[in-house]
Amino acid sequence: MSRLARLAQILRVAGRHRLDELLPDGSLPAPLRLALRLNPWRLQAPPERPRAERLRLALEELGPVFIKFGQTLSTRRDLLPVDIADELARLQDRVPPFPAAESRAIIERELGDSVGRLFASFEEAPMASASVAQVHAATLHDGREVVVKVVRPGIEAVIRQDIALLFTLARLAARYLPDGRRLRPVEVVADYEHVILDELDLGREAANTSQLRRNFADSKLVYVPEVHWDYTRRKVFTMERIHGIPVTDLAALRAAGTDLKVLGERGVEIFFTQVFRDSFFHADMHPGNIFVDASDPADPRYIAIDCAIIGSLSDSDQYYLARNLLGIFRRDYHEVAQLHVECGWVPPDTRVQDFEQAMRAVCEPVFERPIAEISFGQLLVYLFRTAARFDMEVQPSLVLLQKTLLNIEGLGRQLYPALNLWDTAQPFLEKWVQDRYSPQSMLKRIQHHAPGWLEQLPRVPDVVLENLREARDSEARLQAELARQARRRDEARRGERRRLLAAAVCGLAAVALLPGVRAGLAAVPLPSLLLGALALALAWPRRAQP
Repeated sequence: MSRLARLAQILRVAGRHRLDELLPDGSLPAPLRLALRLNPWRLQAPPERPRAERLRLALEELGPVFIKFGQTLSTRRDLLPVDIADELARLQDRVPPFPAAESRAIIERELGDSVGRLFASFEEAPMASASVAQVHAATLHDGREVVVKVVRPGIEAVIRQDIALLFTLARLAARYLPDGRRLRPVEVVADYEHVILDELDLGREAANTSQLRRNFADSKLVYVPEVHWDYTRRKVFTMERIHGIPVTDLAALRAAGTDLKVLGERGVEIFFTQVFRDSFFHADMHPGNIFVDASDPADPRYIAIDCAIIGSLSDSDQYYLARNLLGIFRRDYHEVAQLHVECGWVPPDTRVQDFEQAMRAVCEPVFERPIAEISFGQLLVYLFRTAARFDMEVQPSLVLLQKTLLNIEGLGRQLYPALNLWDTAQPFLEKWVQDRYSPQSMLKRIQHHAPGWLEQLPRVPDVVLENLREARDSEARLQAELARQARRRDEARRGERRRLLAAAVCGLAAVALLPGVRAGLAAVPLPSLLLGALALALAWPRRAQP
């Protein structure tokens, strides 16, 4: 009953915001078309707000799970119209806090001690509250300031119930919307389920934070807070408290004398360093998760928090992505098309010439604009959409990368509107490709893999003998199968001879019974009879050769 009540609430909110206008009437089943026509809100004046804004407001009204889903959906710009993607990106994850007593109970249950003994001080009022968790400030007994993140109580049951309803809606969309199959709504909901359920495991987020901190140890680019593992479990995450200026507070940054040009360029450098040096990138770098350490205004440093969503690329994806980006920079569309086929991003039977022409049609109008006005992230979106027409299967890692690049580029342009992403990125990529195939890099990779190769070296003779044995057994099986087939053919031919002989005997018997046939046969010369027997022998089925 609770699921039915929730479904009724969803339909009521959708009706009030006139989301039925997003659905094409002609492709819907008759019962649903009738239900939409009986929608009481249709009797009112047509909505004044744009469709994308109405969708955003509806998701905000439906609560945390739908807000988070809208945020995730906004990253799929390869699937959504531009207006809807832009509006969903504005969703704010501001949720009323849950009581501090519940936070205390979860902390004490997870850490096995009372909050009073665990912390020297603990602030009851949360610093922030989001759809999945909320954060409290605290102090350890050694005086270090920390923040304690606590999973919202009962949220997992709510998430699973709402996801079940989202799957139902996604299956209906896939079946009845004209672009349902191309948009792959069921896969989108499945990706969202994976992301949001991972966010419930704060131990995973703590591990991501620890790895990112290690990757940028002693770096001037970004600072990642320290994880306090003794106070961290699946539903509780304790980390160092940071103090910085929100990256969106431009007035405070300017008042501190921050070099915004350096800050904007470093954001781009951080992105490419994470993707190509570490293959481990923070995939949720929206402004709410980024602060600035402006203690040295001429040498500002980012501070990154909330590492729940992390992306990574394989070695081959790194290499092909770098070469694709360089090909785009150089406007070498043939190389980009060829690389898409080589790396398997599009089917192997794709005609490179057709794909090349499609990308040229997309990119050339963009490149005619001044370089400072070109959005590299948006260009990547256009390329993914073009590749989708050639049955490109967009990998989750590439979607996360696209989303992160859009966030970083937007943030950099907000800080320093004249930021030229191309000039910042191209030298980095060229150096990365050059270093990857330098003698030193090749030697380093050989040294890295050498222990594994040496470990397997003693097994080489056994593997060779095993392969020879398998080849011999395969040959024996093949010969046995050929012999069986030859026997079957022999049996078939013997049956054919028996049938032919029986037919000949019956025919001769029948002919012999006819009047005058015996006398006629007696008059046939002996050579003719011998020639006839020879012809019959030549026509007789032979035994098949094996």
